[in-house]
Amino acid sequence: MPETFSFEVLESYGTLSAADNGWQKELTMVRWNERDPKYDIRIWSPSKDRMGRGVTFSKDELKTLKTILDQLQL
Repeated sequence: MPETFSFEVLESYGTLSAADNGWQKELTMVRWNERDPKYDIRIWSPSKDRMGRGVTFSKDELKTLKTILDQLQL
């Protein structure tokens, strides 16, 4: 039996990429299962009622990721 869960997209900070079918990879703030909100990178359907796999970050983890990305020579 699939596990049920709840989510609420609280804010969308920006789109990283978009597919022809309208799905977008975004950085968002999401509340999962009524827990504290987390920063989240994943693909979302246009209506944000379906999503693909992604990764979530606490504020401290996102700060660490930003530090790492700032050091990259892109």
